[in-house]
Amino acid sequence: MRIPVNLFLISLSTSIGSLFSEESRPNIVWIFAEDTSPWMGTYGHEANRLGSPHIDSIAKAGVRFDRAYVPAPVCSACRSSMMVGANQIRFGSHEHRSSRAKDAQLYLPKGVKLLPQILKEAGYSTFNHGKTDYNFVWENEKVYSKIKLKGQTDSWSILEQNQPFFIQFQTKGGKINTGKLSADRRTDPSKVTVPADYPQNDLYRKVVAQHCDAVRVDDDHIGKILAGLKGSGLEENTILVYLSDHGANHLVRHKQMPTEGGLHVPFMLMGPEKWVPKQGARKDLVNTLDLTATTLSWAGIKLPDWYEGRNLFAKDFKPRQWVASAKDRLDHTIDRVRTIRTDKFRYTRNYKLDRILLQPQYRDSKDYLKNLKQLYAAGKLSADLKRIYFGERPKEEFYDVSNDPAQVRNLVDDPKFAKELNRHRKLLDDWLAKGDKGEGEESPSALRHNGDDWQGGRGVNPEYEINRQDNDGDGLSDKWEKLNGRDPQDGRLAYEFDCGGWQTEGWQGRGIRDNIAGFQGFLQFRLPGKPGSLVRKGLKIKTIGSDQALLIKLRADAPLEIEALANGKSLGSVMKVSASKQFKEVRLPLAGNANWKGVVKSVEIKLKGLEGTSLEVDLIEVKRS
Repeated sequence: MRIPVNLFLISLSTSIGSLFSEESRPNIVWIFAEDTSPWMGTYGHEANRLGSPHIDSIAKAGVRFDRAYVPAPVCSACRSSMMVGANQIRFGSHEHRSSRAKDAQLYLPKGVKLLPQILKEAGYSTFNHGKTDYNFVWENEKVYSKIKLKGQTDSWSILEQNQPFFIQFQTKGGKINTGKLSADRRTDPSKVTVPADYPQNDLYRKVVAQHCDAVRVDDDHIGKILAGLKGSGLEENTILVYLSDHGANHLVRHKQMPTEGGLHVPFMLMGPEKWVPKQGARKDLVNTLDLTATTLSWAGIKLPDWYEGRNLFAKDFKPRQWVASAKDRLDHTIDRVRTIRTDKFRYTRNYKLDRILLQPQYRDSKDYLKNLKQLYAAGKLSADLKRIYFGERPKEEFYDVSNDPAQVRNLVDDPKFAKELNRHRKLLDDWLAKGDKGEGEESPSALRHNGDDWQGGRGVNPEYEINRQDNDGDGLSDKWEKLNGRDPQDGRLAYEFDCGGWQTEGWQGRGIRDNIAGFQGFLQFRLPGKPGSLVRKGLKIKTIGSDQALLIKLRADAPLEIEALANGKSLGSVMKVSASKQFKEVRLPLAGNANWKGVVKSVEIKLKGLEGTSLEVDLIEVKRS
């Protein structure tokens, strides 16, 4: 059914260049594979050279984009962005799976519509056979047709009757269970190359091989979709797109990370020459928001004002000089990262410097992540990997990804790249100046929903403290103390730095050269050569007569001096501590100390040592008799 042009203009809040006839408008199919890196034959992945014939056939028949990047390295933010046609930070959809709490829902700006809604109002039948976890409130009936598909490989008769159509087919991609893949089709782990930012061991070779196998199984599925399309006779009028929402799921510096591994995705398409000129491989930088824009252009619809993508096949198309992406909250862990990719370089800006890279996540129980932590604890991790995964969070990162695709060598302090670094800083500043909703924190309602949803409210990040209950004022939430078998009423200062989330547990560094986050289980930092401090504010501890000592368990690679203060007043003399490879206990007496009476609102531990002294703190607690 056609919509009168005047009404159509109103419904779109934009304009139409020209409407194709019903017969001439193409059908459009997106195959959206989850968690998939471009490790397939068409991209030259040697270990999987013959493992993806059906995916490769799409590229051979049409266009393969070699440098395609997603707006975000996580599914819901990426998908939300592509449905709207603008980066998620522009309209507040940057936090992973937001709008789930009834009192913290996100609504799109007035007049902004989703891609399938615009297509539906233009006369397309629209379908989504997969996830619809968009990070905002939306109405299914306005966006997708009521017609139900039977499945991804047996619904072509329905589609034939409902042309033109737009479909989002989701496949499991990297999430596929490869256990049933026959032995003769499995990737030999000894033949794979492990990216340079991971341990070079048998376990990680198996992880890489498993992802290759996942691509192979998914390729079988895609082969069935292609066969159904051809068998239905719809191939001649259908554009088919294959892409992913982000990089591989079992590699911890891929999915969820704003890196080359997390943001670089496979992207290829084929279709009738009038819409998809056969161009082979394209080397220009592509934002997958360009797919959203191109999809509307295929349907003859002028792009709305808010769109950030470009029609990839426009006569006046100009290649991008850069692409930008963003990372914010993922599940229960809060972060904020912005990054920009140019022809040779990637520039990244980190905003939450008190968070290590490996914040708690759903993969913590996986063998490959356990292995990473075990290697670190045993001192067997290379210096580069130790710095990347467990070191201080740099404010800026700058990589020559043309020569260092795994982003191992940070060039921020290299004077040879100072000019390029400044250029990239400006590019990112200019992009952010157009609007970044991630500058503020989520609402208290949203924080409450996400914080309480994580293992009984363990308080993973400090932002959640706005909602927490701490009746005894010891700085630890009642929920967390109960969860860990502690008395939420004892009012005892007791930090073991094992809550698994915000590794600092509310302690802040003052005058310390780098951040104090570190390996899960202890604080880790360096001294600046002049006195620095660990400070815990926001306490309401009622001291009692049985408080005997403030116990600090630590180790340092050089001698240092320690002094403790309560409410800004010294608790006694300076304690000298010798260097040690093992954790040792330092006891600062409290019994009878006039400065440890009444209500303690802040505790400060002053530290003095040689510049560069490496220090780890495992425990801070008050011992009682």
